[in-house]
Amino acid sequence: MQIGSLHIGWGEFFAVIGAIFYVATYAMQTMVPLRIAGIVSTIFFILYGYYAKSYPTLFMYLFLLPLNVVRLRQMLVLVKKVKVSASGDLSMAWLKPFMTRRQYFRGDLLFQKGDVADEMYYTVTGKFLLPELGIEIAPGQLVGEMGLLAPENRRTASLECVADGEVLTLSYEKLRELYFQNPQFGFYFLKLTSERLLQNISRLEEKLAEKAALQGAH
Repeated sequence: MQIGSLHIGWGEFFAVIGAIFYVATYAMQTMVPLRIAGIVSTIFFILYGYYAKSYPTLFMYLFLLPLNVVRLRQMLVLVKKVKVSASGDLSMAWLKPFMTRRQYFRGDLLFQKGDVADEMYYTVTGKFLLPELGIEIAPGQLVGEMGLLAPENRRTASLECVADGEVLTLSYEKLRELYFQNPQFGFYFLKLTSERLLQNISRLEEKLAEKAALQGAH
């Protein structure tokens, strides 16, 4: 191949293109574009290894290609699930793969109002109670995510185990990692959390209205 007065082989040409995309990954701040650029770079390095008969390079990038594709697909699926939840179902079960399992027993206090919050919980079995709000948390619900948005990350209520059960925990550090990897994920998560907050406020207003109605009847 001739580029101007420069004669280069196909192998060198593909290596240069691959290197350009590889360097471009360092300028990207979010994970999805980075993975896409990484995949393109890997394809060109595979072509380089083939034409230059550099078989160690060829086999290494043949191994890296499906790995990058899988990671890209995982991130796209995660964003899609968050988007679906934010537009309808408020379940956060899609976070399970990133969470750690933990067992609690009746009478255990998972956290107290005013504590510094560093993780949130997804209930799997058992029953839990937010005593200040009088809200029972059944299996399949997320609790503790509001601490991420609260001033100084302080708990806005306590959480008590009232029936033995398991929960899955997700640290705020991991959540922030997911957020910075893909801002679209962060946007839908904030939207989802805001909707849950409005639901909690609505539920509390209903309870206060019921209490006021009972007091008025007496």
